[in-house]
Amino acid sequence: MITSLQNQRIKDVVKLLDNARERRRQNLFVIEGARELSLAIVGGYNIRNLFFCEELLSEEGRKITENLSNRAEEVSANVFRKMAYREESDGIIAVSEMQSLTLDKASLSANPLIIILEAVEKPGNLGAILRTADAARIDAVIVCDPKTDFYNPNTIRSSIGCVFTQQKFVCASEEALQWLKKAGISIFAAVPAASEWHYAADFTQPSAIVLGAENTGLSDFWIRNANQRIKIPMHGHINSLNVSVSTAIITFEALRQRL
Repeated sequence: MITSLQNQRIKDVVKLLDNARERRRQNLFVIEGARELSLAIVGGYNIRNLFFCEELLSEEGRKITENLSNRAEEVSANVFRKMAYREESDGIIAVSEMQSLTLDKASLSANPLIIILEAVEKPGNLGAILRTADAARIDAVIVCDPKTDFYNPNTIRSSIGCVFTQQKFVCASEEALQWLKKAGISIFAAVPAASEWHYAADFTQPSAIVLGAENTGLSDFWIRNANQRIKIPMHGHINSLNVSVSTAIITFEALRQRL
């Protein structure tokens, strides 16, 4: 059992939680919680190490620990709490290898529906959008010119593990545009100043819904290259919604049309 807060392996886990550069350098990230870890395993993630605290283990956490016993190591409650990003982690924390996030790995349905996010900054919003993508069975989520990452612990937490259920990719906006054109996918840019309502767009065709950063919205690049610019009706004093809310509204309108 690891009982020292100064243990180097414990310090390495904390580094992965706190530092995106360290995650990229090692190609590793941290997963907390039984639900999230179960979805990661189903999603084909390679779990390197599992740390568990006996006195904090939930029933689900115990099952996972038993299944991964050859990679599991017990830690004291103090050590576990030092590593934990969340208060409720089912007594398990894992270190996993990342998966490739390049567009050449994409596999699309016959009539794809894709969410594209430009320069999204807040991991909580990204996680919420991944939950929407899972609920609507979106083909893929693409983040262009990111300001946060899919493996941020808050992204994983707010997605409740849906980061592991989705095809997801990271690339420059120019690369995404060329890929969409090659695949014959129409681009719908969400812009508050647009003249068309989102429900008037035809999402029954192969479609990509593009939304911008929380504070600046979409860049001129996407506005200029969109097949159609759309907006959500706003009847109050403000002219825009949180990006995760906007994504959900437009995505489920697309799903409604397709159903």
